[in-house]
Amino acid sequence: MQLQHILGPSPLYTNTFLLVTAAGHGIAIDPSAPPARYTDALAEAKATLTHILLTHGHYDHVGAVEALKQAAPGAVTVYLDPADCKGDALYPLKTADAGYTDGGHIRVDELDFTTWHTPGHTQGSWCFYCEGNLFTGDTLFAGSCGRVDMPGGSAPQMMQSLARLAGLPLGDATRVLPGHEGFSTLGEERRHNPYLQGAGC
Repeated sequence: MQLQHILGPSPLYTNTFLLVTAAGHGIAIDPSAPPARYTDALAEAKATLTHILLTHGHYDHVGAVEALKQAAPGAVTVYLDPADCKGDALYPLKTADAGYTDGGHIRVDELDFTTWHTPGHTQGSWCFYCEGNLFTGDTLFAGSCGRVDMPGGSAPQMMQSLARLAGLPLGDATRVLPGHEGFSTLGEERRHNPYLQGAGC
């Protein structure tokens, strides 16, 4: 597997990711950078985009979705929770091709993504685990957590979701790749993040 970090535009600088399987299939997570950043990377890897996984539906995480679908030579399956398909300024996408199953799996060649529902930042927030990497969107940040004061946010749900992440059967060395700012490890967050230790949002 190849994993590339692609930073979204200012001022929010969303962390987005492109994974390429051994068979040359590409999976974009929260694509919001200029579409050429992904298409150029796919061309360099001689890969084809086949899947887009969205941690939630906010505009700063989905900005490149439609352009990437149009640019792809074949079908691209977009995953997003229906709760975040609103078609408004905050949640631009109206529909998705598929949703998630809590505790379920999405298999793309040799890659196996485990998916967990983690509402709090939005009602349709999800986290994904694949090969030592935990993609946490705007649920868990390094030393912090996502906002709960926007439409669809809930402080009680966020606390439940963070407690769930802290208790996942994943090792402390698991990399935490959040939707914004720096990366961390699950062990670091378990030990030092006050929101994983029960502090209120």
